[in-house]
Amino acid sequence: MGRFVNPDNSAFQVALNSRIYVDKTGLLNFTNSVLDTMDGYICNSRPRRFGKSYAANMLAAYYSKGCDSEKMFSGLEIAKASDFKRHLNKYDVIHIDIQWFLANCGNADEVVPFITKSVLDELWEIYPGTLPAEGG
Repeated sequence: MGRFVNPDNSAFQVALNSRIYVDKTGLLNFTNSVLDTMDGYICNSRPRRFGKSYAANMLAAYYSKGCDSEKMFSGLEIAKASDFKRHLNKYDVIHIDIQWFLANCGNADEVVPFITKSVLDELWEIYPGTLPAEGG
């Protein structure tokens, strides 16, 4: 659908196409198990170069309403879970890559307003009349 709101699954497809892909969809199984619970607030924190973007792309591809990822995940660990399809592509997802915003923003002090405007512009387009008008 959008670049930031309900993204497609192309970023995770790049990982799947890689010769050294390692299936880490067990994270999805864990995440599914804590959805709609008080344990559902998850922080995925890892050191530099240890797969944060990879994990975020996988989560977005699995949960985002903006794509159909059933075939993509069907041969992976998560497909063995009894609730594999229950959460697949069922949620509004906002996927933000802070590095992208830093690279595309003239000044670091403008990053937060740039993120806010970019995401809100997509939300207003996807859900017209649902959110208050700009500035309101």
